Amino acid sequence: MPMLYRRTVGDVMTEEVVTLRPTTPLQEVAALLDANDIVAAPVVDEDGALVGVVSASDVLRHETGMPDPQGQDGTDERSWGKARARTAGALMSSPVFTARADWTMPRAARELRRRHVKQLPVVDDDGLLTGIVTRSDLLDAFIRSDVEIRGEVEQDVLERILGLDESTVAVEVRDGVVTLRGHVPKPWLVPVVVGLCQGVDGVAAVDAHLAAGAD
Repeated sequence: MPMLYRRTVGDVMTEEVVTLRPTTPLQEVAALLDANDIVAAPVVDEDGALVGVVSASDVLRHETGMPDPQGQDGTDERSWGKARARTAGALMSSPVFTARADWTMPRAARELRRRHVKQLPVVDDDGLLTGIVTRSDLLDAFIRSDVEIRGEVEQDVLERILGLDESTVAVEVRDGVVTLRGHVPKPWLVPVVVGLCQGVDGVAAVDAHLAAGAD
C-alpha cells in the first residue's frame, strides 16, 4: 500500500540563512540580528561547516555585563572568555544542537522543546549548514486551513492510497477535526482510514461514521 507523504524539516526550513563567521565583530553581529529580526544566527567556518551559534540574548548579556542566568556558559574561565569577547567566535555557544532535513516535524518539535531552544540549524552528513528550522516554521506547517486538510484527505488518503471512489466517503473538516461519513468495502478498512487521516498534518481529531460490508 502506498504511504502517506509526511512533510519533513527539509520541506519547511528556511534555506537562506543569515550566518556569521567566527571573526565577525560583535557590533556587526548585533546589527545583523536586529536588521533581520532574528533571535540567533549560526556561526560557520570558511567551508560552511557549523561551528557555533550566537543569540541576541548572548549579545545583550555581553553588552550589559550581566551573567548567564542559567549558567550555560560552563566554567568561570568560559564565562570570562565570553565577557571579553569581541567576535562571534569568542561569544558563540558550541557545540550546537542541530536537526537533519529528513527529520519528521514532530521529531523536530520534540527536540526544540527538549533543548529549550526556539530554532535548530539544519546540517547535512558532513556537518555543513543547509538551513534553519524554527518553532514558527513548525507551527505554520501544522496550522493548516480546513480546505487544505480536506483536499489531502480526499485526494491522498481516500483516492490515491485506498483507491476509494469519491462518492463512497464524504469528508467534512472544521477547525482541524475531520468528520467522515459513508461506507467502506471491508470492516478492517475503518481503522485504516481513521489512522491515515490522523497522520495528515494539521488534523486535530477524526470523527468517523463509517459503515462497512461484511468480510
